[in-house]
Amino acid sequence: MDLKKIAIATLVVLSIGGGYAAADQHTTTRTEKVLTIDAAIKAAQATLDAAEKENQRVTVAVVDRSGDVVVLLAGDGAGPQTEESARRKAFTAVSFNAPTSELAGRVTGQGATLRDIPGTLFLGGGVPVAIDGTSVAGIGVGGAPSGDLDEKYAKAGLATLK
Repeated sequence: MDLKKIAIATLVVLSIGGGYAAADQHTTTRTEKVLTIDAAIKAAQATLDAAEKENQRVTVAVVDRSGDVVVLLAGDGAGPQTEESARRKAFTAVSFNAPTSELAGRVTGQGATLRDIPGTLFLGGGVPVAIDGTSVAGIGVGGAPSGDLDEKYAKAGLATLK
């Protein structure tokens, strides 16, 4: 084989290998949008403020896409059960990209349902935070006399992010 053919064969092999390396790198990494800590704090505080204006003693949880708590604010006089309630509602909302009040209707019937998934809570008060249709966080509220009120306050926090 002459030197020219060896050089061409080497270039072909390298270009194919380089293409595989680029393709492999492209498929093994990704960029995700996340809610910043500043935005999470802003939403949580607005949620708590909305509840306090109506003299409600609630706790607000903001969780990331994985369901990990990013911000947790307990209002003055909020009961001890409100922390867990808020966290689970936020987790449920981000997991299913829907308000927990809407999800409650999906857990009826006999046999296994979404309700059987550990960590979920299908009561009103959790709303997802979506960016370009993708759920990136959840806001959950616990402690008001009804899930409708909890959700109203969570939506007040969500509104600060738009």
